[in-house]
Amino acid sequence: MEEITHKGRIVAIDPDITTVEIIAESACASCHAKGLCGLGEEKVKLVQVRTSAWHPHQIGDEVELVLKKALGYKAVFIAYGMPLVVLFVALMVLTQLGVGELYAGLGALAAVAVCYLVIFLFRNKLSKEYSFYLK
Repeated sequence: MEEITHKGRIVAIDPDITTVEIIAESACASCHAKGLCGLGEEKVKLVQVRTSAWHPHQIGDEVELVLKKALGYKAVFIAYGMPLVVLFVALMVLTQLGVGELYAGLGALAAVAVCYLVIFLFRNKLSKEYSFYLK
């Protein structure tokens, strides 16, 4: 099965969770002129990985985080595709019901907000399904 991998460095180890720091680099991060350009962007992200207490890693070790590619596509659908579908459906339904354009647009945005609220409420269940592991 195909996997999505990120290189990272362990910054904290708890009995059940290991925190790994990854650096998300933009496409121009490796350019020799990024310091002059100002468009180069690096973001440090902390990812918590469920591990057992006997895991042989130490703080500062370089590790590789792995996530199944299919789960990545599913996450993209939940975060972007589903709210987009909710937006269009709500907009079409409200327009067909004869609601004015302004209120139809505001209602569609409210429906998207409710969609993200539902995703937020199910975050604990989703976090169990979407878990990285160390390689």
